[in-house]
Amino acid sequence: MKGAALSRQVDPELLAESVAEELRSGARFAALAAAGSPDASTTLRAILARGRALEMLEARLTRGRTSYPALTPLVPAAGWYEREIHDLFGIEPVGHPRLDPLVLPLPLGAPRPRPGDPRRFGHVELDTAPLPGHVSGEGVFTIPYGPVRSGIFESVEFLVETTGEEIPHLRTRVYHKHRGLDRRFGELDVGDALLLAERVEGTSSVAHALAFSQAVEAIAGVEAPRPAQLVRTLHAELERIASHLDSMVRHTEGGGQAVAYARLSRHKEEVLRLRARLCGHRFGRGVVVPGGVTGALQIEPGDTLRDLRMLEAAIAEDCRALMATPSFLDRLRGTGMLPPEIVLAHGALGPVARGSGLADDVRAARPYGAYRFLDFEEASGFEEGDALARQRVRLAEIDQAFHLARQALEELAGTPGPSWRVALGPLTGGALSSVEAPQGELLYLVEVEGGRMRRVKPRCASFHNLALFPQAFRGDIFTDFVFIEASFGVSMAGVSG
Repeated sequence: MKGAALSRQVDPELLAESVAEELRSGARFAALAAAGSPDASTTLRAILARGRALEMLEARLTRGRTSYPALTPLVPAAGWYEREIHDLFGIEPVGHPRLDPLVLPLPLGAPRPRPGDPRRFGHVELDTAPLPGHVSGEGVFTIPYGPVRSGIFESVEFLVETTGEEIPHLRTRVYHKHRGLDRRFGELDVGDALLLAERVEGTSSVAHALAFSQAVEAIAGVEAPRPAQLVRTLHAELERIASHLDSMVRHTEGGGQAVAYARLSRHKEEVLRLRARLCGHRFGRGVVVPGGVTGALQIEPGDTLRDLRMLEAAIAEDCRALMATPSFLDRLRGTGMLPPEIVLAHGALGPVARGSGLADDVRAARPYGAYRFLDFEEASGFEEGDALARQRVRLAEIDQAFHLARQALEELAGTPGPSWRVALGPLTGGALSSVEAPQGELLYLVEVEGGRMRRVKPRCASFHNLALFPQAFRGDIFTDFVFIEASFGVSMAGVSG
């Protein structure tokens, strides 16, 4: 598997201990994925990050085998991954402490889809019963929150268990966004698969297109031209700015900061409109393709640079005013605490991790594209672990994103008549790609045979991080919910798959 510095086979009985041993030696748990084969076998792939490399441990479950020893008792961060695999592949992780449905809520005990199984699963009757509570005692009651809520939120269902103010327990049901992406990717050609990748998480379209394209390029053995890498970086950083502004907008809305809400909302809109002028699409779709980009910027780099500097100055001024507002800061300070030991043990990603002192940015740890030659310094020095620290991480990343975007535009302005794309040639093989999306590390595991997708598995940072969400409610109350959720900045579309 290209993109993984180490890939080795292990016995399914030894997978859990093998992963735990790698973590004890300094690796970070990044993902657990499953892949079905035509012979009805299933391969489990544990992906680990170690320094500048990704490693992969593979365990093959032969035809007819439907279980393996669970990783979760030794590797708690694998909990949601094993629940997802159980939902979609019918493989039981024996010893999992809580194997209730996650992305495909079939009733417990009901048969699950199984690759290669002769039974055909067409219509799936979902379990829509209310989530059961887990906390009991005098004065305890539950608040079903979602899946439809006020404001512009993605559909997700929470069950808040509380004694009145504090929230001792929180449960999450995320299946409302499930679209069967793993199956939908199968058999698509490269062009159609790219279109689907751009729509996995609409607000991270460029990051998904980039991760997918880099995996295809690794299989083809090609590299995008340097000018194309600069255009990719420009769009990726504008996407990061828009996403981080969105998180801050939601904070200001929850905190009743009407002026800041209006101004930051306008700034986000201006970023989206700039992206539309650059390529014709507010979310940057149709720019990144395997082999490079579709063409030059639709605005001259010099003119774009002028607009970018004006936008940067306006955003910086309003952010300074917001971060000097005591009534706003008080709502975020000490809210949604995530101690460093929890974040480290889970291997959290993006601003959620960096807000608790865990600095692991793919752009620095495993540089790709233009990040290999641009001046970049990852955000660090935030260790408080609360919603305020996560907001400060995003502010620092907005500054850094403007810095990177300016560098890309300055070099593009001095590059006459460049080549934007290279040919791919025949495509057969597999690759693992990683980029730093606004929410954190985004992984793409891509397998191609004869130019058509055999397997595509995106692992979004939102999926990895949301498993930590209930642990952020230590001593917090229901009115803190909006701030904690906004500080995580997750995309439910990226969670459900």
